[in-house]
Amino acid sequence: MMTVQRLDIADARILIAGARAKAEEIGVPMCIAITDEGGNLIAFERMDGGKVTSTIIAIDKSYTASGAKKATHEYGEVSQPGKPAYGIASAIGGRLMVVGGGLPVIVDGAVVGGIGISSGTPGQDQEVAQAGIDAFLAQL
Repeated sequence: MMTVQRLDIADARILIAGARAKAEEIGVPMCIAITDEGGNLIAFERMDGGKVTSTIIAIDKSYTASGAKKATHEYGEVSQPGKPAYGIASAIGGRLMVVGGGLPVIVDGAVVGGIGISSGTPGQDQEVAQAGIDAFLAQL
């Protein structure tokens, strides 16, 4: 039998608030998704002005980060032609994201969930995701 740590709705709200604050600071309204350790959606917010097309992208970035236990930008680096994970973006019905903005949430060395951000550049998305994680870890 296993004991599993996972994010709950209160944790998700902290992650979203931290991400939203950073998105407001940089002036880019974002879609923010939080998943548990298995990639299941816990919470989602589309800020006013967040791109409609970014809704699914944010969810899939969080799904990738939590389920694969890897940041999405790391997949981007290894999924280019000639690299070891070339073609992985088409796996699992195309849900694996290979652009920045999806980060695993790690507590005590274990992935407890993920955060996915979309609507800005990959760098902005990643910065906002990290701000959400920083806000969450500051509460522990």
